[in-house]
Amino acid sequence: MKAVIPVAGIGSKLRPHTHTQPKSLIPVAGNTVLGHIIDRLRDAGIQDFIFIIGYLGNKVQAYVERKYPDIRAEFVVQEPREGLGHALWLARDHFRREDAIIIMLGDAIVEVDLEKVIHSPHSVLCVKQVEQPSLFGVTEVGDDEFITKLVEKPRIPKSNFALVGLYKLNHPEKLAQSLEYILAENIRSQNEFHLTDALMYLVKNGEKITTCKVDHWYDCGRKDTVLETNAALLNRPEFLEAKQPVFPNTIIIPPVSIGKDCDISNSIIGPDVAIGANTIIDYTIVQNSIIGEYSELRNSVLHGSIIGNDSSMKGLSHSLNIGDNTEINFSE
Repeated sequence: MKAVIPVAGIGSKLRPHTHTQPKSLIPVAGNTVLGHIIDRLRDAGIQDFIFIIGYLGNKVQAYVERKYPDIRAEFVVQEPREGLGHALWLARDHFRREDAIIIMLGDAIVEVDLEKVIHSPHSVLCVKQVEQPSLFGVTEVGDDEFITKLVEKPRIPKSNFALVGLYKLNHPEKLAQSLEYILAENIRSQNEFHLTDALMYLVKNGEKITTCKVDHWYDCGRKDTVLETNAALLNRPEFLEAKQPVFPNTIIIPPVSIGKDCDISNSIIGPDVAIGANTIIDYTIVQNSIIGEYSELRNSVLHGSIIGNDSSMKGLSHSLNIGDNTEINFSE
């Protein structure tokens, strides 16, 4: 089985980080978003990958080839970007002859029993209940638990089960033909070619597709959701119970992830902090933040922050003599 991972998006909601880094390579809990995805698929036994790249795609390819030399990786370039259906259409000849494929979007981390999904006798779309289904692709199922309808961002949703970006499809040739159909007929939603429309075409033509509810779904498309994902993943036993190195005059409040060769002193780190390798931190308090590798922080207080690689931040150092009934506000 091959895994297809579309990672061509520009990541506009994560700017300024995505000016220089594809959103799939944003660091989260001691890894990248893409790294977490590949690790999960590889742990499930998958060794063949197709990456659909576009914006800053050379960085994605270099990352995969450097960090995962053991997997068999193919790269397909999507340019221009006209939706997920268009991306998969470009890659169709790389997967259409497979017995089955698994598709996982490169900007979301999904926690589910992958073995169960992979070995299901039917095609499977992973879903989760959401409060605003009109923002997502939505599934409707019949009494037999098979999907009867799929709609991309419906104005009046008839279901609150949203697609989370993980799909296992048993008949890749039929998917390729469906993608070719929606491209040939120019079937678009919100002016893009969506995978949802291709899957609906499969359903209309008799494909049996069921759903699987996921345990957790972390959509890493915005700053706040990246930080939420980082905190959620750090609150796992491997981070909560990990023995942290001792740094001079520094308090570590778990959970944290600290990369190799960091120089930290006179600081308070945590909770929910991920720090990249080779970072220097001195006289700084950091909470609920992600700090990129080779960064330098001095005399700073950070919370709810994402600091990119090779960044430098030096705050203000004050010596104060404050009397009674005084208020000083440096936040404005």
